[in-house]
Amino acid sequence: MFKEEKHRTILEATNEELLELKDKAKDKLWKPIYHIYPQYGLLNDPNGLAYFNGKYHVFHQWYPFGVTHGMKHWAHLESEDLVSWNRLPVAIIPTETYESHGAYSGNSIEINEELYLYYTGNIKFDKNNRSANQCLAIMNKDGEIKKYENNPIIEGVPNGYTGHVRDPKVFKLKENYYMILGAQRVNETGTFIMYKSIDGIKWELIGELELENFPKEFGYMWECPDYVRIDDKDVLIFSPQGIDEEGNKYNNIFNVIYAIGKLDIDNLKFKVDSYEELDKGFDFYAPQSFKGKDGQVLLFAWAGMGEFKYPTDKKLWAHCLTFPRELSISNNKLIQKPAKEILKLSKLVVSENGIVNKKEIIANDNNTYYLKANLTLNEANNFGINLCSSNEERLELNFNRENNSVSLNRNKMKNRFVEGYGLTREAEINIDKNIDIEVIVDNSIVEIFIDGGKITMSTRVFPLEKSTGIEIYADNEIRYNYTKHVLNSGILD
Repeated sequence: MFKEEKHRTILEATNEELLELKDKAKDKLWKPIYHIYPQYGLLNDPNGLAYFNGKYHVFHQWYPFGVTHGMKHWAHLESEDLVSWNRLPVAIIPTETYESHGAYSGNSIEINEELYLYYTGNIKFDKNNRSANQCLAIMNKDGEIKKYENNPIIEGVPNGYTGHVRDPKVFKLKENYYMILGAQRVNETGTFIMYKSIDGIKWELIGELELENFPKEFGYMWECPDYVRIDDKDVLIFSPQGIDEEGNKYNNIFNVIYAIGKLDIDNLKFKVDSYEELDKGFDFYAPQSFKGKDGQVLLFAWAGMGEFKYPTDKKLWAHCLTFPRELSISNNKLIQKPAKEILKLSKLVVSENGIVNKKEIIANDNNTYYLKANLTLNEANNFGINLCSSNEERLELNFNRENNSVSLNRNKMKNRFVEGYGLTREAEINIDKNIDIEVIVDNSIVEIFIDGGKITMSTRVFPLEKSTGIEIYADNEIRYNYTKHVLNSGILD
């Protein structure tokens, strides 16, 4: 069997090796305190998200032995309140032949009072040839997780597709369960394929899902499919690979799309009413939605991108998840807001209002806060907020009223990374007399929510220790009011 050094499981490591890995990654510089991150190794896609048996569960892709994309495990955390997280033992370790090269992404659904965890067993024959199995693990109410004894539940890939078939999203409609899989046809175009089941275990291939009012060819592979119903609308979210840039659209190497419309499951059609990028920032991929305690639709994403090098690689840990977002729909647009539970972490609240003429500095001595600001613009045409600011660097959020645009610029930061895809991201925005901005900053991740959550921009950033400043600036007088919450830690190591 084809194996490389990176195809090791955590069971092959000694306790001494794991302690050494943890010790080498212990430097706290740039580690988040309330975003989920790995103690060591590489984190990527969120998996199996659920509110089950009175607790939130987050699983995620994890490679323990470095910051490359090696043998993927499912790490596991749980929380009672969505913000205070405990790490649990690794949930899925790829020890079986049907998952010989990693337990790839998938989702979860409650069936018969147990949590069914669906995932892709990755198989590699050599560096260029692969296959995939769809697999199942089951968690009972005591938190015990066991792989289904008759795995794989779907063996191999159907005719007409390459080995790139993965990332099951299972959901229930009426009396049946359905599975969407991201897939690549043999002609190297992306699509979704669908399976159907009455029990969540025995699956029947029913065909491709056709997206109406959508480009016929849109990238070479569609990853991480997600389906959710919000406010009586059907929403598809997915991560297409290989789409071309269009001005300020699709500027990352890989991007995330949401489509709002109507799912006709009987005829395997999704009529698209509108589609857009889900996040206009730099570091946002593989999002997954789920229902929260109160039935709200929540979403996590991987705050990372592709195979690129990040500054924390030298510290032997890489990436984090976004803070959970609550989703809604307004005027056929997806609205994203930080989950309201963020206020449970608040330990200090500062509120101010005033007038800016050129620049106003907000007192701040940390990079772990939640800021809500409202700006009344008067005659200002060019204005914005600098974050992680000092006399040596800053992250710029800039609004241009004449162009109706907002841009996020990290080219003034000292620690640059992923420069090949540009250091500025831009989005169109209708700027009237007022603008609302919400900002989450957590040491090395910044998430920005603009105009009530109509636009979001997420980025990793690696500031100098002294770069904690917040500055509001404008080319003409503007009024501001803001509330800043300094936040406690939510990750319990």
